[in-house]
Amino acid sequence: MTSIEIGLWVTGGLFVMVVMGMRVAFAAGLAGLLGLVWIFWEKRSYDPEMLGWAISVAVKTAGQVPHGKVASQALSLIPTFILIGYLAYYAGLTKALFEAAKRWLAWVPGGLAVSTVFATAGFAAVSGASVATSAVFARIAIPEMLKIGYDKRFAAGVVAAGGTLASLIPPSAILVIYAIIVEQDVGKLLLAGFIPGAFSAVVYGTLIVGLALTIKGFGPPVRGFTWGQRFAALPPALPIVAVVVIIIFFVYNPFGDAWGTPTEGGAVGAFIIFVMALLHGMRGAEFKDALIETAKLSIMIFTIIWGVLIYVRFLGFADLPSAFADWIASLHYPPMVILICILLAYAVLGMFMDAIGMLLLTLPVVYPAVMALNGGEDVLAPDSTFGMSGEMCAVWFGILVVKMAEFCLITPPIGLNCFVVAGVRPDLSVQDVFRGVTPFFIADAVTIGLLVAFPAIVLWLPSLA
Repeated sequence: MTSIEIGLWVTGGLFVMVVMGMRVAFAAGLAGLLGLVWIFWEKRSYDPEMLGWAISVAVKTAGQVPHGKVASQALSLIPTFILIGYLAYYAGLTKALFEAAKRWLAWVPGGLAVSTVFATAGFAAVSGASVATSAVFARIAIPEMLKIGYDKRFAAGVVAAGGTLASLIPPSAILVIYAIIVEQDVGKLLLAGFIPGAFSAVVYGTLIVGLALTIKGFGPPVRGFTWGQRFAALPPALPIVAVVVIIIFFVYNPFGDAWGTPTEGGAVGAFIIFVMALLHGMRGAEFKDALIETAKLSIMIFTIIWGVLIYVRFLGFADLPSAFADWIASLHYPPMVILICILLAYAVLGMFMDAIGMLLLTLPVVYPAVMALNGGEDVLAPDSTFGMSGEMCAVWFGILVVKMAEFCLITPPIGLNCFVVAGVRPDLSVQDVFRGVTPFFIADAVTIGLLVAFPAIVLWLPSLA
């Protein structure tokens, strides 16, 4: 049996374990370890006396992964970004954002739902966790929408869909993970997420306004706020703007050299939000809760990374990524059609896997294939298939797959954001939330289509860096 065949069998076994309910981290680590044993034993012609040697070498090889691959400065971004989000909640910034958005946007048809979308987008700019965003706004925004007559299912759908914006708008943990897996510049990927994230929020808002205009009583506007009240709502939300500006200037300074690394920018942002939380009355117990929740989520992400990187190490020995890339490049179909099929495959996978696990498991194989479609990682824009250099193609594809990961956060049967909203609101079932997010599938499909058709939406900002 060839190494490619071993790689296919082990990968098939991995997906069976995941579908049966095993955690991605453990399934990937186990599959990777068994695959390494198989590969090394096969090299000794399955000699029974060499099985112990194969196990020993596989364990040593897998054991090098957790520290060797995860001891990366880029990964230190993840806990700082997550901490910013939890501290922002205790600083009262979520309520301030929602109040400011409500006073400025609630006058349009469906205005309170539109306000919720843009408030979640603002909170996403200081939080790298979609789940935290959905949980926070389920407590704040849904009661407000129910008071003026919104259908409870749609109100829940707005919050669940709005929470997905945290996956794309920096600081984004998923973008950092993508950058590490494909070995690309974290700063450029974070920059690339700003415009598509804001664009997604605009598409969501347009959808809501369209529904409110066509369905009678769907989302009554909220009027009566004076200009003085609107401007008075802005100062409490200014720390959000400050953190966004700091992160941008630490990643890319349009007036000169960057102020530092993205990790340092995340740390400074966390300190600013920490000070704001203290000024707004955060106590020791609340600070402890923020640290514990940050640690829990960070450990979960790091555990997934450890397990999947053991599997990735096995894939390297099996030579499966390069074989898959060669096969994709040899297909007699237009490259754009192949790319769209890959994105559709992510939509299907997202029905059965969580976003981070899905990207970690697939990128080691899919990313080289997409690069091969474009002409290779070192190709220049004039010689490429998609009209962009290899570096820019990596950024563009990263935003596309992270947007697909957003989509997977609200698709049944395991759309995590929907479960979180239902968990926060006892009056809502998971089925209610899934029904409520249905219109946003259309909005996400439109957004992804436009990002594919017009790559400049993604690439303009990172091209300036």
